Amino acid sequence: MLPNNISSAGVSASEIPDGFSLAGPNNSSGGGGGGGPSDTAAEQAKQRQAQREAILEQAMTPDALARLRRVKLVKKDRASAVEGMIANMAMQGKLDSKVTEGKLIEMLEGIVGAQQKKEGDKGKISIQRKRTTIDSDDDDDDDEDLL
Repeated sequence: MLPNNISSAGVSASEIPDGFSLAGPNNSSGGGGGGGPSDTAAEQAKQRQAQREAILEQAMTPDALARLRRVKLVKKDRASAVEGMIANMAMQGKLDSKVTEGKLIEMLEGIVGAQQKKEGDKGKISIQRKRTTIDSDDDDDDDEDLL
């Protein structure tokens, strides 16, 4: 496990001393049993994620990529939806230029609008007050009748 002030980002395999690996705390290679199907599935998922990150880095400006990562910290579903949109557009060749921060904001607002239309009144709070049919305060304002 690496200390808190050292990250594994940007470290090549040749820079790692013998007996050490880039594996994190969840990827320990000790214990019983060899690599099974879960290892290959995890490897494939890791490769897909790395490929997606590479596509996003090529298709987006650094400012837009930084904003997307900040959004991902708060709203993972929205960020992953935008990531998917951008990756699909890049792979299909529909992007004329890199996605800027302004374009990213427009895409996020579009997703928020679509989600609100989809949810309808689900996320809305409406207050309905009960109205009484007999209201003695309408006819007179003196409180002598209450005594």
